[in-house]
Amino acid sequence: MHPKEFHTRFLLLDSPEELSGADAALLASARQAIGMSYSPYSRFKVGAAARMVSGALVQGSNQENASYPAGICAERTLLSVAATLYPGEPIDTLAITYQGEGSSDVPITPCGICRQSLSEFQARTGKPMRLILRGATGPIWVFEDAGALLPLAFGAGDL
Repeated sequence: MHPKEFHTRFLLLDSPEELSGADAALLASARQAIGMSYSPYSRFKVGAAARMVSGALVQGSNQENASYPAGICAERTLLSVAATLYPGEPIDTLAITYQGEGSSDVPITPCGICRQSLSEFQARTGKPMRLILRGATGPIWVFEDAGALLPLAFGAGDL
């Protein structure tokens, strides 16, 4: 037997003032994208914004449906927009934030399907994607590589 471990490293910031100007603006853009959320069932609004390698900005928000499995998370909405408008271009940094009916001072992390989608997007574009995660208030988590959220990811090489 050979025990193995996974360790995830991220930067913990106390406030947006600790971010670079470009990253603070990206987080503000994600916050703005919350306004495009269609979430009448969960009332859990998620906004995402990405800065492409070229510097272009893309936004996405969660879109629910009365047939719950038909909804799509903000991250996958954003990835679809980015892949359509900027085919083959990597995302440099992706910011995600949310507003719920209760307390929203804990950074949001992508769901399992979104983690898989982020992992595959960065694999196919060949560049690690930084993630900036935050609630409406509170601390900010910065990951240098989206793959850190999904160790042992299933990918094209597994097929």
